[in-house]
Order: sequence, then structure tokens, then C-alpha cells
Amino acid sequence: MMTRTGRPRLSIVSSRRAVSALTLHDVPFELVPREVPFFLCDTPAGFPSPAQDDMQEPIDLGAWLVEHPAASYIMRVEGRSMSGVGINDGDLIVVNRAKEPRAGMIVVALVHGDRTLKRLRYVDGRHWLVPEAEGFADILVDEHVQIWGVVVGVARKMA
Repeated sequence: MMTRTGRPRLSIVSSRRAVSALTLHDVPFELVPREVPFFLCDTPAGFPSPAQDDMQEPIDLGAWLVEHPAASYIMRVEGRSMSGVGINDGDLIVVNRAKEPRAGMIVVALVHGDRTLKRLRYVDGRHWLVPEAEGFADILVDEHVQIWGVVVGVARKMA
């Protein structure tokens, strides 16, 4: 299968080790503008900083996270194979199908028809899907794997 740029679309086949148990669930959403006040200042995560009243114009989180609405999806992560990069069980990920996958990006891929979330790596002339947690197998990208989309955002409720 070819991409819009004429390059072959990456495909993935699992290695001899088992594919991780990460499951992604589609989460329906509407791109309705939801403006949230935006403070144009850095917020230190170390020592407290004096409060600032420098509120800027509101930010539309949907527009900020979703660059290509017709080609974007929000999915709920189930599993822990990407916990090493802060993507945890229950998080929501924004997946852009219009963005060209490149080595180093976190992608959603179909492996033998099942979705998985991994980092795309290029090692010794071959593409691999690599988990970011111990206990999960790397997956060789071959004709049984299709890169479905690129993760462009992660959301999590803290409280």
C-alpha cells in the first residue's frame, strides 16, 4: 500500500514473541470549541512562583490538539506497555492519520488486525515497534503490520 507521498506504507508483523496486551478503544468525540482560559506564563513544577494575573485570550483545546479533524481520532489506552513515556492505562490519546510516521514517533499500528500502541524505531535497516516498558516484546514491521496513525497528544484527568 502506498502513502499520498508515493512511499510504501509501513506494515508490521509480529516477532516470534507475543504481542503486548495493550488494547485501544475508540472514544467518540465532537470538535466543539471549548474555550479554556490560557495563562501565558510558565508554571514552575519546583518552587512556588508569585501568582500572575496575566491571562491571555482563551485557548480552544480541541483546535490545539487536533490539527486534522477529518483524519484524527481519540482513543482510550488499555494496558501498560507505554508507561515508560507517561502513556498509562486509561489515558486518552489523539491519533492523527494524516501525519507521516517516522522513526522515533509513537504510533498506533495494526498487527495481524489488532491495534497496538508503540514507538516506531529503525534498527539495522528494519522498522520495529518498540514498547516503552519492561516485559513486552518488540514487533518487527513487515507485511502483516500497518501503521494506522501517529500519536500527537495525550490527555489524563488528575483528580
